[in-house]
Amino acid sequence: MLNEFTAVIEKDDDWYIAYCPEVPGANGQGRTEEDARRDLVEAIALVLEDRRIDAQGS
Repeated sequence: MLNEFTAVIEKDDDWYIAYCPEVPGANGQGRTEEDARRDLVEAIALVLEDRRIDAQGS
């Protein structure tokens, strides 16, 4: 299954900060825009996996 989400990436001094409005709690950061995006992708995957596990346990 392919999902698409919005990535908001902002520069804060020497760091890039990324977040996804559709997935609360999914945040990333990095020294480059690409690092922040990659970190965000990993965070989104972890949040969605955690939600899937929670849904199976209900």
